[in-house]
Amino acid sequence: MFFSLGSKKKEAASPNISIDNEKGVKSSNAYDPAIPSNTEATEYDDPSVAAVCPPHTTERRLMMKIDLRVIPFLCILYLLAFLDRVNIGNARSFGLAKDLNLKSVEYNTALTMFFVPYIVMEIPSNILLKELSPRIWLSFCMFSFGLICMCQGFVQSYGGLLTTRFLLGVFESGMFPGCFYLIGMWYKREEAQRRYSFFFSSTTLAGAFGGLLAAAIGKMGKTTTSNGVNGYSGWRWIFILEGLLTCVIAIIFFFVIPSFPEDANWLTPEERDYVKARLRVDQGNSAKERKITLRDVGRVFKDYKIILGGFMYFGMIVPAYGYAFFAPTILATYGYSPIQTQLHSVPPWAAAFGFAMVIAFCSDFAKHRFLFTIIPISIAITGFGILIRVHDNTDVQYAALFLVAMGAYSAMPVIVCWFNMNLGGHHRRAVGSAWQVGFGNIGGIIATYAFLQTDAPYYKKGYSICLAFLCLSAVSCCAYGAAVFFANRNRERAPRNVGLTEYEKTELGDMNPDYRYLL
Repeated sequence: MFFSLGSKKKEAASPNISIDNEKGVKSSNAYDPAIPSNTEATEYDDPSVAAVCPPHTTERRLMMKIDLRVIPFLCILYLLAFLDRVNIGNARSFGLAKDLNLKSVEYNTALTMFFVPYIVMEIPSNILLKELSPRIWLSFCMFSFGLICMCQGFVQSYGGLLTTRFLLGVFESGMFPGCFYLIGMWYKREEAQRRYSFFFSSTTLAGAFGGLLAAAIGKMGKTTTSNGVNGYSGWRWIFILEGLLTCVIAIIFFFVIPSFPEDANWLTPEERDYVKARLRVDQGNSAKERKITLRDVGRVFKDYKIILGGFMYFGMIVPAYGYAFFAPTILATYGYSPIQTQLHSVPPWAAAFGFAMVIAFCSDFAKHRFLFTIIPISIAITGFGILIRVHDNTDVQYAALFLVAMGAYSAMPVIVCWFNMNLGGHHRRAVGSAWQVGFGNIGGIIATYAFLQTDAPYYKKGYSICLAFLCLSAVSCCAYGAAVFFANRNRERAPRNVGLTEYEKTELGDMNPDYRYLL
């Protein structure tokens, strides 16, 4: 069975066909068009042979096998990462700020400390992921941030909280771009969105799960009538138990986290070859075998579409983290008790998960991304518009929170998938995906100071900031959509054969003249 090749007519029309170098390119030099490359010793497989599905299976059965082996583990991993990151918002409802005697914007500063290393470590983390293998690097980071989360439950001062939040950012920095990068190396562009969205929606499940857990764990803490379990406040138990859960699962995941297709020993050699071949047809060669150099990194940033990808995500991060960190605080202004606040935080997250999956399936069915970024962004804008204007009807305000969560957390996975899957090859995707998430998370710093206690209970300034950044994301999506549209049109009009070798095409990735972007 052939993928994207079906007939000679279809093969001739395919702009993305390039042939992988199975033996790899051993040279440590990056490709420079001005320097002729020596490709005489390089051999390439016949794609018509490599793209044949093994006779013992079918495409559908093989993809189901990959789905069950790749997606669930990465979803659980990121669910726990996001839970350990944002549970500080739940902890605040149970007296964290009071017990640590936090004043003025010290709580907001503690949130900011997470993002300082998180932003800086994105690209180095993705490089280490490629060098050490996902199984080793991701499980190590997972155990480490689980341990740090537990330590948050034992801090006694503002300084201790700052230290643990900083270290949490260090070890969580590789989770999101690493997982997205890994998923992108398993699936074709047209089938990736629902996998990306299901993975990304683990954040919404973490929000819902975190609210339920916090409501249950909070009861373990000391109150005016009870000394609680071991004399600890409820917020301490939230950090301790959720961090412990992460550590235990990290040990298990060391043995089960999936690797790249080239290294997947749970696939037969024929299945591995087939998975690589179908991705070759869709995305071009990967150049996985060659190490990433500083020259590779520098060349990636010469493409202005990379910069646009960062701004698309940057604009979404502010409202997304604004909601994740401060939804319990906002809900508390509606007059709910701490337990009721946690329980009321669950339904918007659940609705966001369902809507994100609908958007993902529609996007994959249409094989289109642009409109499926603009529609959810518009929904989130509507939600913030209501929150800015309405202050005397808690039912309407609560409904607006649904719109905010549904819009923000449905647009984000489409934006990241669209950008990542348009990057060809290991090198451009490893650097580009880390750049998008790293730069985008600068917005997390802005989000932490958007909702100040002095602006309660209306938070007009915070809502306005989120609204402005949603507009920035929408404009960036339009610019990126125009960029890939005109890039495809120019390549269609340009000469098809410009004399590039297969090695040169591999090094160019999506800059290869034969490559076509997904709009």
